[in-house]
Amino acid sequence: MAKRDFYEILGVDKSASQAEIKKAYRKLAIKYHPDKNPDDKEAEEKFKEAAEAYEILSNEDKKARYDRFGHAGVDPNRGGGGFAGGGMTMEDIFSQFGDIFGETGGPFGSFFGGGRQSTRSRGERGSNLRIKVSLSLEEIAKGVTKKIKVKKQITCDQCNGSGAKDSSSLQNCGTCRGAGMVRQVRSTILGQMQTTTTCPTCNGTGQIIKDRCTKCKGDGRMYAEETIEIPIPAGVEGGMQLSMRGKGNAGRMGGPAGDLLINIEEKPHEHLQRDGMNLIHDLYLNFADAALGTSVEVPTIDGRVKIKIPAGTQSGKIFRLKGKGLSNVQDYGQGDQLIHVNVWTPKKLSDEERKILEKLRESENFIPQPGKSDRGFFDRMRDYFKG
Repeated sequence: MAKRDFYEILGVDKSASQAEIKKAYRKLAIKYHPDKNPDDKEAEEKFKEAAEAYEILSNEDKKARYDRFGHAGVDPNRGGGGFAGGGMTMEDIFSQFGDIFGETGGPFGSFFGGGRQSTRSRGERGSNLRIKVSLSLEEIAKGVTKKIKVKKQITCDQCNGSGAKDSSSLQNCGTCRGAGMVRQVRSTILGQMQTTTTCPTCNGTGQIIKDRCTKCKGDGRMYAEETIEIPIPAGVEGGMQLSMRGKGNAGRMGGPAGDLLINIEEKPHEHLQRDGMNLIHDLYLNFADAALGTSVEVPTIDGRVKIKIPAGTQSGKIFRLKGKGLSNVQDYGQGDQLIHVNVWTPKKLSDEERKILEKLRESENFIPQPGKSDRGFFDRMRDYFKG
């Protein structure tokens, strides 16, 4: 089943501000929240769907990719980022987006009486990592999985990210009693207000380290080189940014890893130029072949193919090889290869060649007589790209 448009899910226009997007998500999350709709699977799916839409549209980079490439640009299974909605648990959603409702009594505060306990990951989230990947036109045409060696922070293999020397070196924080959060009750003119904030003693981890790991010195991570497999979908373009969740730098003291951001670069091709989904090849013919007709081999993304050149072919003629272009990154449509004919005019002539051409100069068939079918280059290109 095809995914719904994220703007449609939240009920906002593409021009909506971040404040409007946040307000729309907040409204839907309250409406379909599990505490308000117990045992209602449909409401739960709508709740997740709204969270997925907000996760993409509230992030400027992901929103830009979505606006340009649609769902394919943010599909995690194709290197595009996002969390694919239904694959995310409720606790993931609460942990990631609960703060937009304030910090009163859990992620949804007083709206539902604080009935759902807020959960918090230990440690600090790792930073995002940005790399550049150069692709040939052949790789872009077929899609490719790249194995890239990346130097980054990884989880310490001695303490498994805890930052502690051993399990006995960890103890629950006495301030928050292991919750990572502390609650405060304040009296206001509206009555008592309960707020939940990060524990200042353990910084939200819920635990205190007595003896630190000797290898990472309590950080829970260290620098190393890691080989990462990056699946790149067919049809990507230079300037496009893909992302892989959790493949960035490891989090501090067991926190979640950041994302790996992949910027795409296109290597120039020796014979082909790209124009969107179409590929263009400049074919140079000598005057005799253009006048008499011939068969020639031309390069394509799949190898060389032979095409027939009719007698009397004019410079500027465009031949089309249907389906020999690039696929769309969103898996619909296939471009063509356009072959632009250039009739080569000799720059140097021998005496014999010059005499032959002098005889032909005044021949009736050598006098240009363009007809209605001999349209200009831009008219032909416009027709091809419209078709």
